[in-house]
Amino acid sequence: MSRLARALISFALLTGILSCARDTRPYETRVQEALREGLQEFNVKGASVAVIMPDGRIYKIVAGFSHDSIAIQPDMLFAIGSITKNVVAALVLQLAEEGILRLNDPISRWLPKYLYVDSTITIRQLLNHTSGLYMFWDNQKLWDDLKEHRDSVFSPEAVLSYIRDPYFSPGKEFRYSNTNYLLLAMICTHATNSTLSAEFRRRFWGPLKIDDAWLSLEEHIPQDLAHVWGDNFENDGSVRDLTFLPRTSHESITYGSAGLFMTAEGLARWSDALFGGEVLAGTSLDEMLKFGKGGYGLGVGSFRSALAGGVQAVGHMGGNIGTTASMVYSRTYGVSVVVMVNAYHLKCIGELTEKVGEITLDYLESEKRQKQREEAQ
Repeated sequence: MSRLARALISFALLTGILSCARDTRPYETRVQEALREGLQEFNVKGASVAVIMPDGRIYKIVAGFSHDSIAIQPDMLFAIGSITKNVVAALVLQLAEEGILRLNDPISRWLPKYLYVDSTITIRQLLNHTSGLYMFWDNQKLWDDLKEHRDSVFSPEAVLSYIRDPYFSPGKEFRYSNTNYLLLAMICTHATNSTLSAEFRRRFWGPLKIDDAWLSLEEHIPQDLAHVWGDNFENDGSVRDLTFLPRTSHESITYGSAGLFMTAEGLARWSDALFGGEVLAGTSLDEMLKFGKGGYGLGVGSFRSALAGGVQAVGHMGGNIGTTASMVYSRTYGVSVVVMVNAYHLKCIGELTEKVGEITLDYLESEKRQKQREEAQ
């Protein structure tokens, strides 16, 4: 979605100016207070945060409610939306490492010809959103059909029938488009003769011992979900519990571009492993983190701020029915921050992540100074 793309590119994890007066309260207390204030400000029910510090400490902090009087719990699942693209990109890069495909392959090597799809587009151009391909969400007929047939599965070929003329020639510009990652999913399943969920589990979740990651439609998602709230694409301003309403059509349309359900801790562990060098070879991770047009790499965005001398952060945002999530890793500090809320609210997730990032860096700087004082004694 174009608004998600704009939010992704403008999103900065680590903004703000550190106060001269140090807040000496416990880290968890400060983060939880920030969450509560943010939830109240944006009228969002609940949030779940996971932070993995450079030394491996994991903080799991929640605030607010799932539904009724049921508080958000750290082990509740959230849809991570477009952050799924980051996992798909890692899969593509692993396949490139194994020589199964090449990033500069034209998609004609892997897929038949489709209307409005230039067969000379490369896998790399799909990964970094420079293909120019039409975003199927931009076709209002797709939204109409999605809502009319909520229990139906839309095949990838059916979704591609909604695309129209490209926005520009391949490689000329940047424009975020879910169509890119739908095609990447199709290429991955063809190249592996497998499914995305099976490859994720074999290559990522199993080796990393991440037990709380599930791909919708292909896997049964446990019922320990944080309830989600919104208007179910009716655009009528209503807010109701959408958790168990039909969503098959939406989940199938977003195949490859979304679909994963994870806990905040599971996603933080993925971020820590990926950007910490446990998932990809060094050269592949370098490829992923080559940021070009739009500040986007291969399934990852780049964020920079003036905080702490110009901290660089990498990651992704995602939204789905009644949820929004952010995954950000500070390469300077080696810290992963994940924030999830049970509403589709980009401003809320952006501001909460900024605040958690600011508190986290302040805490790490305080620990560093304390250590220096102790060593000087």
